[in-house]
Amino acid sequence: MADHAEQRAGNAPNADQSNSTNDKPAQANQAKDTSKFNWVTGRFHCSLAAVFKQLRLQAEEDVKTRNGLRPANAPYEFSIADSDGAFTVKLEAKEAEKSVVFKLAEHAILVRDEKGETKFEIHLAYSDDGQCRLRVNQKEREYWQVRRMALEDLMFASY
Repeated sequence: MADHAEQRAGNAPNADQSNSTNDKPAQANQAKDTSKFNWVTGRFHCSLAAVFKQLRLQAEEDVKTRNGLRPANAPYEFSIADSDGAFTVKLEAKEAEKSVVFKLAEHAILVRDEKGETKFEIHLAYSDDGQCRLRVNQKEREYWQVRRMALEDLMFASY
């Protein structure tokens, strides 16, 4: 996705072009430049494996942030661990241990609770405008929205 953004950023008109009184030539240049868009690289970054890796990195940051917000003597802690094509975000507390598992599957990324029950599935779509779209329950979501759907109850329940 970062390469995709860099590719598009390189095709954007410079500040002088966008401030001209006649935007039509700048728009024509943009249309011409997007014809050179490297869809193969964009589509590669929209694979389940690539999105899974990105979600894993972002979930790790969420865990670090949430642990940093705990009170000094908090009786709970969050962690993240990898195993067999999956990663697990855990809540470890004195009286409870809960978790959310993200599992890379052939057709989707599965999100399950500690009982193994499916919370939802993440499907991907590569749009005509070269964007990778995450779909949950037939609705497009941003990465942070998907992580919130998966982790909010775990990270903000009463302990």
